[in-house]
Amino acid sequence: MPADDRSRELAVVAARAAAGLKAREIIALDVSEQLVLTDVFVVTSGSTERQVRAIVDAVEEAMRLEGAKAVRREGVAEGRWVLLDFNDVIVHVQHDEDRLYYALERLWKDCPVVELPEDARGEAGDGADDAGPQL
Repeated sequence: MPADDRSRELAVVAARAAAGLKAREIIALDVSEQLVLTDVFVVTSGSTERQVRAIVDAVEEAMRLEGAKAVRREGVAEGRWVLLDFNDVIVHVQHDEDRLYYALERLWKDCPVVELPEDARGEAGDGADDAGPQL
């Protein structure tokens, strides 16, 4: 069964919050057919640890305003790969280097992409590595 409307709405909320802080290459994947723990992964990245933490703060605040509170937060202190678990939506905010290395998009490539509005897609990147995150 595909992700429900509420999960998709929260994914857009998280993506917009990240985009507001110039997060890069934001995608949302419907993992509901593959995982019983969550419906949607939102994956994005920032160019510095400071930007990663700022994106995390913005996402948490936007989700809080929608009535969603993170039940788990991992990696905030390091600022390299932060996981925010909102039950039905899990947000991964990664440093650009870690995103390329771990390539979550390739790992979950069989999952459908959740369409995000243009204002929630983030920046395309600097073009330095055209082999960046892709499905």
